[in-house]
Amino acid sequence: METKEVCALLADSAPQSENVSVIQVRDVSKQYGDLSAVKNVNLSVHPGEIFGLIGHNGAGKSTLFKMLLGLIVPSSGELLINGKSVQGRHFRQVRRQIGYLPENVVLYDNLNGLETLQFFAKLKGMNGPDSRNHCLEKLTEVGLEHAGSKPVREYSKGMRQRLGFAQALLGQPEVLFLDEPTNGLDPQAIRDFYTVLNTLKQRGVTIMITSHILAELQERVDRLAIMAAGQIQAIGSIDQLRKKAHLPLTMRVVIAAHNISKLEAQLSVFSNRGVSTRITADGLQVHCPRSYKMQVLEKMMEIPGLVQDVHLQEATLEEVFFGISD
Repeated sequence: METKEVCALLADSAPQSENVSVIQVRDVSKQYGDLSAVKNVNLSVHPGEIFGLIGHNGAGKSTLFKMLLGLIVPSSGELLINGKSVQGRHFRQVRRQIGYLPENVVLYDNLNGLETLQFFAKLKGMNGPDSRNHCLEKLTEVGLEHAGSKPVREYSKGMRQRLGFAQALLGQPEVLFLDEPTNGLDPQAIRDFYTVLNTLKQRGVTIMITSHILAELQERVDRLAIMAAGQIQAIGSIDQLRKKAHLPLTMRVVIAAHNISKLEAQLSVFSNRGVSTRITADGLQVHCPRSYKMQVLEKMMEIPGLVQDVHLQEATLEEVFFGISD
């Protein structure tokens, strides 16, 4: 995103109401000539929800994000934040409720960390005597309290990303849009980042996040939407999407090596029902449709002492994503 776009978004954006904001997208499309970047998208993000938006490159995520931020005008449809349109006469009012972290953070190397936040705070209309303390508070919130006087040109990529996150938190926004927010962060910084997000969630902040690192999102979002070719393919919790993807359930069966053939014989009655087995180092891996889970487990237990233990392994978000989007 261009520097002027980011500055235009941030300018004149001070905190307003304490009401929880809700994101709504209604029948939204964006057409570029013959190209449909976004097609008839409908979704809503609940108050205090962490909502993930995932998809391949070119799926339409960035276009949808920019429309929600008021940077691109939709060809048709309506986008609302806290019941107000992001376009037209409510644009400034809506902007005051938003915090935004772009994928590529625009920073000025000649400023230090504190000066950077003070610069963005002024763009958000925060010129009062408490502005400096507010900026120091945000530096601490993202773990940069020790680097406020350090020139940004000396920041590592991870530090720059955290400073960008601090910028998004200025003014206590009611809605956060985060585009690939953990780029450049080490594992501890990623954990700290999601700790901050959970704190914000508890305060009622509504968060929409995009990321290609699906393993990060799996345990951390409340719901998510999968986009492909400009359309929403599925929306729901991880468990709801697992069911929609119709992926087999995996069971890791701990069993003595000399009993494996007996168990395979037991399970052979399901061979024409999509149940398959694979020998592993500690026993047998069984793949079966969810609808046959109980029958397969009962069959395993028919011979006392045959099976030592069974561990159920749910499909990962990555497996669900490819199961739905491909």
